Amino acid sequence: MNTKFVSVAFAGLFAFVLSGSAVSADAARPNISEEARQALAQAVADADTAKARFALWTTAENALKIAQEAAMAGDSNGVISQAKFVSSQVRLGLAQVKYPSTEQ
Repeated sequence: MNTKFVSVAFAGLFAFVLSGSAVSADAARPNISEEARQALAQAVADADTAKARFALWTTAENALKIAQEAAMAGDSNGVISQAKFVSSQVRLGLAQVKYPSTEQ
């Protein structure tokens, strides 16, 4: 429960930072759609949750970096696509943690 709260709080903070608090920063950075901002914030929160549980796959980590780069480039569709992939990979990684160990 606490990790979920921390993830949501971090996602909100990230969305705030991503939205830009300084006027000069807004002029220099391309804008992305609100849907893309929300998808990216959710992907960051999901990745943080998985990382805290040692379940973050490298595919999710790499896709998150690509989504963040797409956000900086102003590519809303790229952000949404990569963010959805991050979230799906995180779900699989978290499910994998529940599997029984193969160690003897």
